[in-house]
Amino acid sequence: MTLTEPTTTPRAYRIGIDVGGTFTKAVLIDNETHDVVGRFSVLTTHSDPRGVAKGVVEVFRTVLERSGVDPKEVIFLAHSTTQATNALLEGDVAKVGVIGMATRVESVLAKGQSAMKPIELAPGRHLKPSNRFITKETLTDETGRKAIEELKAEGVKVIVASSAFGVDDNEAEETIRRLVVEAGLAATCGHEITKLYGLTTRTRTAVINASILPKMIDTAVMTEASVREAGIQAPLMIMRGDGGVMDIAEMRRRPAMTMLSGPAASVAGALMHLRVTDGIYFEVGGTSTNIGVIRNGRPTVKYARVGGHETYVSSLDVRVIGIAGGSMVRARDGKLVDVGPRSAHIAGLHYAAFANPEDIVDPVVELFQPKSDDPADYVAVRSANGTRYAITNTCAANVLGYAKPGLHAYGNPEAAQRAMAPLAAMIGKSIEDTARAILDIATDKVIPVVDDLIAEYKLDRDQALLVGEGGGAAALIPHASNRTGLAHVISKDAEVISSIGVALALVRDVVERVIPNPTPEDLRRIRREAFEAVVKLGAASENVEVTIEVDQHTHRVRATAMGASEMRARQRNDEVGETEAREIAAKAMGVDLARVTLAAATPRMRVFQGEVEERSWKIFKKRRSPVRAVDLDGVIRVQRSHSVVRAASASTGFADVRRLWEETTIYNGDSVITPDLFVIIGSQIIDLSGVNSIDQALAITRHEFDGLVDSDPVALISIPPSRGL
Repeated sequence: MTLTEPTTTPRAYRIGIDVGGTFTKAVLIDNETHDVVGRFSVLTTHSDPRGVAKGVVEVFRTVLERSGVDPKEVIFLAHSTTQATNALLEGDVAKVGVIGMATRVESVLAKGQSAMKPIELAPGRHLKPSNRFITKETLTDETGRKAIEELKAEGVKVIVASSAFGVDDNEAEETIRRLVVEAGLAATCGHEITKLYGLTTRTRTAVINASILPKMIDTAVMTEASVREAGIQAPLMIMRGDGGVMDIAEMRRRPAMTMLSGPAASVAGALMHLRVTDGIYFEVGGTSTNIGVIRNGRPTVKYARVGGHETYVSSLDVRVIGIAGGSMVRARDGKLVDVGPRSAHIAGLHYAAFANPEDIVDPVVELFQPKSDDPADYVAVRSANGTRYAITNTCAANVLGYAKPGLHAYGNPEAAQRAMAPLAAMIGKSIEDTARAILDIATDKVIPVVDDLIAEYKLDRDQALLVGEGGGAAALIPHASNRTGLAHVISKDAEVISSIGVALALVRDVVERVIPNPTPEDLRRIRREAFEAVVKLGAASENVEVTIEVDQHTHRVRATAMGASEMRARQRNDEVGETEAREIAAKAMGVDLARVTLAAATPRMRVFQGEVEERSWKIFKKRRSPVRAVDLDGVIRVQRSHSVVRAASASTGFADVRRLWEETTIYNGDSVITPDLFVIIGSQIIDLSGVNSIDQALAITRHEFDGLVDSDPVALISIPPSRGL
């Protein structure tokens, strides 16, 4: 007998680093299981000569050393960064010059539209561009160099080339770029930032991008060099503000895309770690909470605003409120009057919930001012040993049992109760009722935001999930869930969810055009462009999904492409069977297993429908058919409270799409209300909810049918508009 050495599969790991305002945190994740196998954090190195790059390098080196992982086993490394946002807020930007261009005819309007006035970055901090203008008829190397030298003499470090209709003809912008580089300066062209029309907004976006270009490039160079020096050969990716990642070469070109990448990292964690389809996510810190929406498994995105001005930088639609885990209680005249906005961190106090019970002896309430311009009604309790503690939302959550063992917010409930006792006596309530009153006040600021987001994004209220992330999640989310009746979940490893999100993030890019009355060919073209863009950035082509949105009012067509990186595309060994998938769907619908049927399926996706009866006006019954599309990982990819599902095949797919569209479209006089339609082929979900004509829907779908065998199964899901879902 000959003995052979057992074969072992090489280990592979992913590193995600979140650069926050206070801490830089790294997690090491097993690429196969997605388990967190290592974590480490340091204070963010804002003041170091190397900037935040020093902290990034320190955490990834340390997390590897402590975990005993060889750098060669790292297949993916990415980090989020607050550097772009902080640079703008702090006014730490480069001097920017703008060279506007247009034909003589166009220059009547274009000269004023491309001349940038000072842009307010924060109160008292302005970006003040210098401006020059050249008509295209007079643009030569000589006139271009003259304008560049004039701007250089004014201290300009980066120059923006912005031409009227530059998205259609970028020759003039590229000429200026060439001359700027020859002059030893950095350059940004308007057409490479966005393909949207609107000279003023396009130029403004390019100016903001240019202002942070030198600092971001310096950081990128230092970080990449350190990564290579450490022996990591995987590409270095950077988190974008819209929830995806881009490679470092793209970041050097468009650093403004990293604005708001902190909140983006946390929602990426919810999407990939928790597999959330629809929900409201909360990133609860110590001082503030970011709130946003996950819709159809994707974060909702809008254009970022800087100093009250719109840009063409896509970022998550995040609402920020001044209430969080460390927000302190306020009291006046024997009553609770508010919670926050000051936090225990700002006041320099410890949370009572994290004290030892034996240290809180004979506590007494003291009202004080955390800062000189604050009201003197913030509550602290002073123990007999002279130590003061803050009463916070986290303390209230520990008293009421919301902060359970294993959660980051869990402290010592006994200590929290002892500290809250004198406050309860002061306002004439029990300790539990005092804690409940504190969280009522706090969640009074949360619930209206939740209601607004549900209404704005037309979420099914019975499907919406409150997703708690960040270290302070347990301080707010369970109580908000109880008061709203919405289900909730707190992320595993919530305190490092942003780092997890960075490690598991998808490659993402957006292509936008202004196209009045887009034809099917227009839609196919923009879809292909978005697809090729994310593949170029490192996405595996077989995993890319593209969503098309057509705005009839603004004539903007947006193609959003997302896909897993090549290193992450893999076949799992623990695929769920039909029975388990049905159980997952039934649980998510909240119905008995017997009321759930398999309505359609592809080799990589199963679509289940449930049967629900509801009474209306105590007499009539109405039926609805909730739907859940479950992939082989057991992830719910589509969920709605009412739907029409059809099983189809490649040979009949186009006709079936058209028929289902017509069946579920509402014709009301002169108005036409179209359904949200999903076409599932294999593991790909073609989301047609952003289009509003059957010709557009078929144009987008046609590409996906190419190469299919006639018998290949296709699943169709329509969400009828009649129920307002």
